[in-house]
Amino acid sequence: MEAARGGRRVVRAVTGDPGLDTDAADEMLACAAEGIPFEVVPGIATAVGVPAYAGVPLRDAQGTDVRFVDARTASDRCWSEVGASDGTVVVSTALDSVAAAAGELVAAGRKPDTPMTVTIAGTTTRQRTWTATLGTIAQVLKQAKVLPSPDGGRPVIAVVGERSAAARRDQLSWFESKPLFGWRVLVPRTKEQAASLSDQLRSYGAVPHEVPTIAVEPPRTPQQMERAVKGLVTGRYEWIAFTSVNAVKAVREKFEEYGLDARAFAGIKVAAVGEQTAAALIAFGVKPDLVPSGEQSAAGLLEDWPPYDPVFDPIDRVFLPRADIATETLVAGLIDLGWEVDDVTAYRTVRASPPPAETREAIKGGGFDAVLFTSSSTVRNLVGIAGKPHNVTVIACIGPATAKTAEEHGLRVDVMAPEPSVHKLAAALAEFGARRRAAAIEAGDPVTRPSERRPGARRRRAAAP
Repeated sequence: MEAARGGRRVVRAVTGDPGLDTDAADEMLACAAEGIPFEVVPGIATAVGVPAYAGVPLRDAQGTDVRFVDARTASDRCWSEVGASDGTVVVSTALDSVAAAAGELVAAGRKPDTPMTVTIAGTTTRQRTWTATLGTIAQVLKQAKVLPSPDGGRPVIAVVGERSAAARRDQLSWFESKPLFGWRVLVPRTKEQAASLSDQLRSYGAVPHEVPTIAVEPPRTPQQMERAVKGLVTGRYEWIAFTSVNAVKAVREKFEEYGLDARAFAGIKVAAVGEQTAAALIAFGVKPDLVPSGEQSAAGLLEDWPPYDPVFDPIDRVFLPRADIATETLVAGLIDLGWEVDDVTAYRTVRASPPPAETREAIKGGGFDAVLFTSSSTVRNLVGIAGKPHNVTVIACIGPATAKTAEEHGLRVDVMAPEPSVHKLAAALAEFGARRRAAAIEAGDPVTRPSERRPGARRRRAAAP
């Protein structure tokens, strides 16, 4: 209020919906009394949002009656009323009070075999839901090693009712059944390149953790790059080949520096390796003339690259803007095809600074469930700046060359993309997670994350669910 009186904008965040918050009405009245303008933004009540994320609809086509109970303040009369009802009851309570709430409902008249679900950490990637009955919930939580717990005061949402779909949750659990639900996935890439991959991982239920392992810097001597870009304008080249997004970015920055745009590519054939490189060119206004039809690599590009023909190719020179550490495969292959190549350092890749100590310890100690390696350099640099991932961590590689580098560093490769694409790599990891989940369910085992297999993880999970 003091800040609002001083003319400052104040945001008052509440849990769930402001209309159900016990203090919101008094605060609005206080603002009105002092002439302070305010707005109310409706939200979703926890007692409604959590069951939705748990796959437990509260009503059915027959219009089930729904009652909401706060077990912390519920009176005996309240328990008697909901116990006498045959509708759905949503109980807000604490983890260590679930059994007591179930007992209150049974004592008030509900049958012990009435379906019940209990959800902790609802709507987050640490959400966990158990399905039982009023009479068995205490035993189910004990068998799951959730109770007893030193953190028993954690809030939970329990849903009770024959018609609440609790008994059909195995068909309706859309959130916790995501293939990588709750997985902490390490994404060792340059920061600019990690965003789209992280978004895809989130769609699978994962929690991506981006750790830059490569920093991109300009070449130490820019003159060669400057001459090559000017050569594009003066007609020195027949082809320009981009092998990475960073190469596109480097050329684009030079264009902007000289006041050029995509029209400078007129009359020049453009090649690109990889879907992201092609997408970066299209965003620049340039549609590639050649993208490998098979393997997205230098070798794949050479498979489709036409040999130099003095009759049809008035110019015999190719501009190849690349990293300072690029291999000679493409240059040698183009020369064999009869082309002259200007192999120009467009940018330098240097090892990034080490991540925070907490991240390094999680990498080496098995705190991550998976790591995605998108190039051999990300393998070398991650191991160099943070150490080797723990053996329980799932290792996913974008292709054979990256997998070979990972194995040379003593890592076991669990997943490989069917094609060298970061999006195909993420999809392959999701398929691995889905198979792992299905196998656990078929065997009657609880679905766990890879990091929960490391020594001591079960003890810590039991102590703090």
